[in-house]
Amino acid sequence: MTEINMPKAPGFFISKWREEGPVDIAALTEWRDEMNWSKWLPLAEAALFLDAAELLAVITPELSPAEEATLNLVRRRMLGDHRLEGAINEALEIARAKQTRDLALEGRLRMERGLTRYEMGDSEGASEDLTWAETRLSSVAKASRDHDLSLINKAAFHMAAGEPLMALTTYAEIPRDGSHAHETIAISRLGASRIRAGLGHMFDAARHAWNAHTHAILAHQTNMAVEAGALFLDFSSDCIDENAERMNVQVQEAKPRSAEDEEPVLMVHPEDINGVFDWCCSQLPESTSGEDRPDLRAMLTLSQRLGRMETFESLLNNPDDIEDSMLAAVAQTCVEDEELKAAWGVRLATLTML
Repeated sequence: MTEINMPKAPGFFISKWREEGPVDIAALTEWRDEMNWSKWLPLAEAALFLDAAELLAVITPELSPAEEATLNLVRRRMLGDHRLEGAINEALEIARAKQTRDLALEGRLRMERGLTRYEMGDSEGASEDLTWAETRLSSVAKASRDHDLSLINKAAFHMAAGEPLMALTTYAEIPRDGSHAHETIAISRLGASRIRAGLGHMFDAARHAWNAHTHAILAHQTNMAVEAGALFLDFSSDCIDENAERMNVQVQEAKPRSAEDEEPVLMVHPEDINGVFDWCCSQLPESTSGEDRPDLRAMLTLSQRLGRMETFESLLNNPDDIEDSMLAAVAQTCVEDEELKAAWGVRLATLTML
């Protein structure tokens, strides 16, 4: 994969301020450059969201008029103001004005207006703005944070509009070997995997889930990596073959196909299955408490399908530790011992009566 020198997440900047600050703007500029950020706006937004008011006060004078207008828009949204189209249009006027023009921010603001219009029920206006924004950002800020967001939002719009193939086309505009953030690649492949599964294209569904799992790990997005890994296992658990090529090879050799081409048959090597399963299980929290544990439900179901029930032996032997009624129901179907099955029945009844 191409080596990508991505900027560190803005949270690192805020953490450094809290550990080593306060410092002046000269020192902040050095920190910004070290973390590969070229603009102040993302860092100002992070300071706003993470309640670093003193840092925000130092950064704000460095913002351009268009950036300051955008930050004010972000502040209004954070405070719960949903009547934003007027404020967006005002910010757009600043981003378009000759003296304060900012082509990339104009693209972002059109994206913001598209989302607002969709929320207001204006699907035609939303489509126009989201398409315009993605085109502009692709031209002047390709693979930037805002361009990535415009692609993800555009795909989400198509899904909401009942246009999965259009969403799939949008996801395809995010190559794995380009400059896009690993998190963006993971989100796109997770979405593409579900669409392919809905179309019955199981090889592509599993391939995309594998890629989503891989890139989510690289992005340190553990929950997303577990979700994508579970999806991969769900698609692949009935297609295990010791003679199959390893999945990383299948991914590298996959090529675009025409409508006439026969779809590859999904076959997955058991080491790939076990590797993903073990990694996902290793990332689960030690505690089994919580009233909504989709992570445990998914992995327990998969452990039964894969014949790996020993992984959840402790959970299955301790019904009283479980607070999620749906997880209790899954566990009850997994145990064979009649006494233990009865204990799970009691626990399930207790949880559903609460």
